[in-house]
Amino acid sequence: MSARWGPDGHEDTVEIDGRLLAVRAAEGDAEAFEVLVHRHSAAMLQLAERLTGSRTDAEDVVQDAFVSAWRSLPEYRGEAGFATWLHRIVTNRCLNVLRTRRPTTALDAVAEPAAPEHQSSPARAAESQAAVRDLAEAMGALSAEQRVCWILREIEGQPYETIAQAVGIRPEAVRARVFRARRMLTEAMAVWR
Repeated sequence: MSARWGPDGHEDTVEIDGRLLAVRAAEGDAEAFEVLVHRHSAAMLQLAERLTGSRTDAEDVVQDAFVSAWRSLPEYRGEAGFATWLHRIVTNRCLNVLRTRRPTTALDAVAEPAAPEHQSSPARAAESQAAVRDLAEAMGALSAEQRVCWILREIEGQPYETIAQAVGIRPEAVRARVFRARRMLTEAMAVWR
């Protein structure tokens, strides 16, 4: 941990370790928690949006996750970094949303903005729209657990061990879910190769 001093003579909290900020926040330091929220909110929102597929759901998940994190800070032991701990909270909230979600409007029911004429022909636009629809259907066919593991691995680039911690399962189970998701997506998208 290395603290810097800003031009106003106050400690620059950007360089302070997340674990120390979490300890301070657990002791009631609202400013320390505010720094953690500011530091991690964009990444957690991006993660939640990728996992849920909805900006609105993602915003709700992240807000709920930060409230939960604030309440749970006294139990935070610092065994994992704060970002890893928060990542797990957000991932679990997303899984809950995905498990309880009712079917939503299909992507093909929403009009896609037209591409400028010089970039796309009508045939290419129709083909792209069909491919996006097929991918959305294939992603929708995955279980919530498969989808989360696949997105964390393939989109977020997380190692299997980190995903296992976030989802609360063994790394071998993560590998199996990612493998099954890849196989299902490959089969569903085979016509587009």
